[in-house]
Amino acid sequence: MLFSATKGESVSFSFTHFKFNPLSRNRKIPTRAKEDTIVYTFNMEFIREQLIDEMWVPAPGVPRVIFKSDVLHVSDYEILQNGDMLLLTYPKQLKKGSRLLLYDGKDVKGNFEIDAVAEELVHDFRGNPHIVCKEEVLGVYVDRNKVGLATLEKDYYMKYIAPIVDTNKTKLYFSNFNKDYPAFDYYSMDRLDSAYTRILEIEDELMMELYRSEYKWVDVRTKLWAKNKEIQTGIDAEIWVGMNYFTQSIYYKELYAPLFHRNDTLFVFDYYKDFLRIFDADGNKLDSIPIYHHYDKRHTGWESKLIQDRITGQVYAIFDRAGYIYLGWVDTKTGAINQHVRLEHRYAHDIQVFGNHVYYIYRPFESAQKKYLWKERLPYDFGSAKIQESELVNTDRDE
Repeated sequence: MLFSATKGESVSFSFTHFKFNPLSRNRKIPTRAKEDTIVYTFNMEFIREQLIDEMWVPAPGVPRVIFKSDVLHVSDYEILQNGDMLLLTYPKQLKKGSRLLLYDGKDVKGNFEIDAVAEELVHDFRGNPHIVCKEEVLGVYVDRNKVGLATLEKDYYMKYIAPIVDTNKTKLYFSNFNKDYPAFDYYSMDRLDSAYTRILEIEDELMMELYRSEYKWVDVRTKLWAKNKEIQTGIDAEIWVGMNYFTQSIYYKELYAPLFHRNDTLFVFDYYKDFLRIFDADGNKLDSIPIYHHYDKRHTGWESKLIQDRITGQVYAIFDRAGYIYLGWVDTKTGAINQHVRLEHRYAHDIQVFGNHVYYIYRPFESAQKKYLWKERLPYDFGSAKIQESELVNTDRDE
């Protein structure tokens, strides 16, 4: 180390190195120094011992219990952005009484009794958790170790909040999906100027043809009713008949074409055209990649369900083969699934992926044991991705 200093000046030296103890010394330059160069030698001591916190590094595929109780079943759960979990639990039957627990992986930090008849835990497009009940929706607010609930009208939530599947800094992404109609559209709305843009239309053409043709086979009274509805609403009589009759048949299947958002890119799985559609954040089309993992469902066990890792943004397809769940990582560059990872326990359900780990609820088949929350590490090491501006969100939709 070379530096210049004047005679009589005090100089401070500080040295750090990961192998040595830190060293600090002060030296004063002699006022009567005859040489123009002064050499100082400092000796640092090796660190003999360094303690670090205990770390648990599980091997991939080895299951570990995250939460168990001799009194409560785990019915549903939500993983918060800070790693804490909200657990919807019940002692005997969910409809006869439930409790909401705030759990950090070791201790229960909050315990809240739910008076309403709870059904499931969900989160909205901002990542905020909600409890869907029979008559209402409860918004959940978490502040450190406290849990607060606010009541929302169920119709309002389902009509204005649930259809929004994702958002970025200035745009909302939503759909007009209706489970009783074999087509829907994805839209984006710019919150700066309230401009709407249609991103993509999803339609099952064969199902639509059968849906509309149902009108030909109903009786005259039903046709008259449908025509009156058409006059009142402007919606085709064929649609009224299809919605009220064909949807009750074994031939009708709800559409499933989920949208996912990762790093300012949108991925739409259009299973009815066999393409993975890729768009930028403004809804401009970038690419279309063929996909085929949804074929031969009887052989592969395809469950018509995709889930997204809410940390890494990676997408996984779920397969069920004789009760064993397989997760297939979807390569969004090729559309292929190159590896299937089998979960250890049979009949696992309520599966989520968070930070290269898979979580699920499980209890042994025909056992009196309570339902526990389990966790397994996946054989991947994907880094974090930008899923949403402020909070993380999962954009899958259950059938």
